[in-house]
Amino acid sequence: MQSDGQGSSTKEIFIVDDEPAIRDALGVVFKMEGYSVVGFENGDDFLSAARANPPSCVILDIHMPGRSGMEILKDIDAPHFPTPIFIISGRGDIPTAVNAIKLGAFDFIEKPFDAETVVTRVAEALQRHGGAESEGPDLEHFDNLTPRERDVLRQITDGASNKEAGRNLGISPRTIEVHRARIMEKLGARNAADLVRIVMSGS
Repeated sequence: MQSDGQGSSTKEIFIVDDEPAIRDALGVVFKMEGYSVVGFENGDDFLSAARANPPSCVILDIHMPGRSGMEILKDIDAPHFPTPIFIISGRGDIPTAVNAIKLGAFDFIEKPFDAETVVTRVAEALQRHGGAESEGPDLEHFDNLTPRERDVLRQITDGASNKEAGRNLGISPRTIEVHRARIMEKLGARNAADLVRIVMSGS
């Protein structure tokens, strides 16, 4: 475990990743923005620390030796954890994002990522949890989806890949991609995790 505390008023970020390079890169950027950073190379150490003293936000790798990020989400009861948990993964497929969000992750970030983008998304998450006002998606736009787009959206939120969704609906995976892009634009979703969260919050 690596710690760099900067006082009780500083927002604290827990970074859980078995790769030192990832922990270091994210740590440097967060510290430059005034955050306090604590790094963990495995899930067990993180769980012990998080239960004793929850941080302001968690960045959690999905693939690690021992407990995976998905297992940690279950163990910590992520939907009821007091702060947002971001999952990072080298696999940015829809089913993985869906599973992470359903297990309580706040957002899903695909590797390789730009560290400054991660900081921006974390800052937005902390604003929401801090009660700051945000526009959020306009759920009225559900009415703007075509019947086919609703079929595709149902497949996506059920965790189907583009190939599986195409097979289930009798259309090509490429056509599924086109529909998904239109759905995300209409619902104001920036990524797969955002799309799933919008649908779940509006159901």
